Amino acid sequence: MSLCLSCVWIGVHRKNHPTKLTLSLVTMEILLRSQRFQRLAIPGLMRVLQKDYRTATPQNFSDYESMKKGFKLETPEYFNFAKDVLDQWTDVERAGKRPPNPALWWTSGSGEEVRWSFEELGSLSRKFANILTEACALQRGERVLAILPRVPEWWLANVACLRTGTVLIPGTTQLTQKDILYRLQASQAKCIIASEAVALAADAVVAKCENLRSKLIVSENPRDGWGHLKEMMKHASDSHTCVETKHDETMTIYFTSGTTGAPKMTAHTHSSFGLGLSVNGRFWLDLQPSDVMWNTSDTGWAKSAWSSVFSPWIQGACVFAHCLPEFEPTSILQILSTFPITVFCSVPTVYRMLVRSDMTSCKFRSLKHCVTAGEPIGPEVSKQWRDKTGLDIYEGYGQTETVLICGNFKGMKIKPGSMGKPSPAFEVKILDANGNVLPPGQEGDIGLQVLPNQPVGLFTHYVDNPTKTASTLRGNFYLTGDRGYIDEDGYFWFVARSDDIILSSGYRIGPFEVESALSEHPAVAESAVVSSPDPIRGEVVKAFIVLNPDYKSHGQERLKKEIQEHVKKTTAPYKYPRKVEFVQELPKTISGKIKRNELRKKEWETI
Repeated sequence: MSLCLSCVWIGVHRKNHPTKLTLSLVTMEILLRSQRFQRLAIPGLMRVLQKDYRTATPQNFSDYESMKKGFKLETPEYFNFAKDVLDQWTDVERAGKRPPNPALWWTSGSGEEVRWSFEELGSLSRKFANILTEACALQRGERVLAILPRVPEWWLANVACLRTGTVLIPGTTQLTQKDILYRLQASQAKCIIASEAVALAADAVVAKCENLRSKLIVSENPRDGWGHLKEMMKHASDSHTCVETKHDETMTIYFTSGTTGAPKMTAHTHSSFGLGLSVNGRFWLDLQPSDVMWNTSDTGWAKSAWSSVFSPWIQGACVFAHCLPEFEPTSILQILSTFPITVFCSVPTVYRMLVRSDMTSCKFRSLKHCVTAGEPIGPEVSKQWRDKTGLDIYEGYGQTETVLICGNFKGMKIKPGSMGKPSPAFEVKILDANGNVLPPGQEGDIGLQVLPNQPVGLFTHYVDNPTKTASTLRGNFYLTGDRGYIDEDGYFWFVARSDDIILSSGYRIGPFEVESALSEHPAVAESAVVSSPDPIRGEVVKAFIVLNPDYKSHGQERLKKEIQEHVKKTTAPYKYPRKVEFVQELPKTISGKIKRNELRKKEWETI
């Protein structure tokens, strides 16, 4: 019997084809009972030291080449993640065919814990769905702005919106009144779900939002004008029929982080994330139902959809969550040591914080796979983490607009600093200005082939911005807005955002390589590299540097020269920062990405 990948792991339901659903459940059972699964579910991985890198044995595939060649993802006419994935795992769970992991394992850090099975997640999300359709009077396709911290209700909101066909718009709790107003007005959201602190800020601006009809607060305390979710859940029915959503209906809208302008609304469908993120879960994260996955991303960013919702639950794995009101290295290390987390995902900034901490007493008994995305991590941090933990960091590359574009996968040789190879979801190329594919070694724009057939894991459009949507296309390719190159072995290398490139005396310089060199100097805690005007060279490299505490009392002129010489020796001499400025902190978006455009603008405004 021949089965496609999506049928085995996704449980696709096609209208008027009920046998497809039954087949999916049977194949799930077969996989869970198979000798291969039993062997791979054993905690721990075999790691083989090969020269200066390590490889780990994959659980879900044999090697990169067979994974890429054999991947096929079908898109049925009708698909809903809640019904066609989560409810199927409930059935597998009821039959006793899934390991005893919870579906969601949440801890407050102060003794409070929630452990929901897939069945409990289903029951509670159906209650929430009834609140959305009855108390909030929301119709299919209407938009819901959810601004919540890492609390269990955030996951319920995700699933409830899936069940009702309403469009979820996540937002970070760091949003200001101005940010909330912008998002409510731009999205024309009919409902807002917020924490107590966010509700206070929202009440100051909701009078200007004529489309907003209902407000739900997630808090122990009620608030005037807001539906009190905790009390409403007590009285809601858990009987709810999931809507039949077409695969290409809009499912969620994410606001981009706005490093180069006002945040855009990026629309994803039920299939682009609900099916497309199977690539992340099955291959990059390499998850099984026995795994416990911890992703530290803020709930307002697409990385939470990637690794805190769809990718792990597609695979039937446990999503671990900690409220983490702030990132404190000691707390993160303690969590990794205390809980049976097998797969850890965090942004490079967190790894940088961790490797500077005292890790001598840390024992990660369950941890076997570490991944990162969001910005380049740099080879030095990866090396320090490997030296301290014995584990590699598998870097991935993607965007709010996509699922995983490139990644380092288990079984591959890791080339420090590389984004790895293309994921099975996309055909990735390096393009020149005319859309022609460039050969290895030549820098160009990173593009994804979207014609004649659009890949499943790509967004559909920027909402209410057709001009911006059209600007992302060049011939048959979607442009990521990043520059890079491919080497002779098929590995992709990030150079810079297209507008971050520095042109100095005829040389093209990407800030990432300079920042990577700077990070290897012990005085440098963090850096950002931009172009700065120069009367002779046109522009030169300038580095804004945050010093490690032990170096703040050192003579600055001497330290500047020392750092400049270090960069000359570490990378091509023409790339060294001719200008250096020590700063207390770097400007960042609320998702933690450095605003290089802001630093660059200040430099060029002085002309």
